[in-house]
Amino acid sequence: MIAGKQQSQQSQLFSPKGAILALSILTLISFSYFSFKSLRPPLPLSPSTPQLTLLPTTSSAADTVLSRAHIVSNEKGNNVDEGGEDDDDGDLFTDVYHSPKLFKLNFEEMERNFKIYIYPDGDPKTFYQTPRKLTGKYASEGYFFQNIRESRFRTDDPDQAHLFFIPISCHKMRGKGTSYENMTIIVQNYLDGLIAKYPYWNRTLGADHFFVTCHDVGVRATEGVPFLVKNAIRVVCSPSYDVGFIPHKDVALPQVLQPFALPAGGNDVENRTTLGFWAGHRNSKIRVILARVWENDTELDISNNRISRATGHLVYQKRFYRTKFCICPGGSQVNSARITDSIHYGCVPVILSNYYDLPFNDILNWQKFAVVLRETDVYNLKQILKNISQEEFVTLHKNLVTVQKHFQWNSPPIKYDAFHMVIYELWLRHHVIKY
Repeated sequence: MIAGKQQSQQSQLFSPKGAILALSILTLISFSYFSFKSLRPPLPLSPSTPQLTLLPTTSSAADTVLSRAHIVSNEKGNNVDEGGEDDDDGDLFTDVYHSPKLFKLNFEEMERNFKIYIYPDGDPKTFYQTPRKLTGKYASEGYFFQNIRESRFRTDDPDQAHLFFIPISCHKMRGKGTSYENMTIIVQNYLDGLIAKYPYWNRTLGADHFFVTCHDVGVRATEGVPFLVKNAIRVVCSPSYDVGFIPHKDVALPQVLQPFALPAGGNDVENRTTLGFWAGHRNSKIRVILARVWENDTELDISNNRISRATGHLVYQKRFYRTKFCICPGGSQVNSARITDSIHYGCVPVILSNYYDLPFNDILNWQKFAVVLRETDVYNLKQILKNISQEEFVTLHKNLVTVQKHFQWNSPPIKYDAFHMVIYELWLRHHVIKY
């Protein structure tokens, strides 16, 4: 009986049906072999072959990785090691930077080659060419206008330029009491004049042009000129994703209130005994909630209004020196100058703003020197901060001191300061423009 079954199975194996089944199995095995073989990593490139190195991105701009790609040869990259940098660049090789070696290499290339042409048109006594002042909440705009003329990046030959600066200052319009409607008309007329007079805008429809404006004045003045906002690079202090800011095209400008009233803080963790601090006007929903929930807390120093000068000289600024974490909720716009105040005074900033493209966040890893939260985290704010160990806080504070230089304006500009960081962001964007 058993022998009969074996003979039957053997006859089925050598039948046409069995042969087809065997051939199918062999085909499947072959296909699997070549599939797995194709998954093996490619052979290493030769030393002389350039590699495509991707510049760092954030999750908010992941779809733009290729647009930030830059060719860096292996030979040049191998000449840079963590022990061979210049003394001035020693603190660049930390995890505060997404890709420190690449940042250093690209920064050096930018310094050598990058050129910007400033349109000479417009009367400097009205709304063009020169900043209104270098103080207050518009200081970042003013410093950029001044720094670009003091820097090596300016060229008087438009044919050498990588980018073109449209030097119109909405801050100066604001200072002269111009209405937002008239600001829009002035911007439109100025741009129309540049387009009619020069050939450069029409080569790319403005993709290689940029303008700089801080706070809400420039945003409101330019939003009525849609082809400017859509095509040109906007360097703005209010980089919110929900108001038309395009992170792979536009640049977040840090809002810095200079001059600072007191020297920079740092390396003073033993003096920071207050858990958290915020004082300001309730001019946004998140600030209203912050004040309502935590105003009477004994561990968080939360004030419903700005601290009155009558309480003492520079009391508000001195609070930054005594505090571990400074709360930075968005105000009328997503941004807040309180962030750069916190960085300057050595107080770890706690970002409480949704849809905020933080300045230089494709270069700097904000998680290494700040606490970045969603607005809904405000209800658990104290527990979140208390869960940060002393060791973690010391690391955050140390990293914060490392990045202070990137949020400082100078005249003339200094390597790695706020001006150079903004220029570097522009340098990254110019690579994708072809004509």
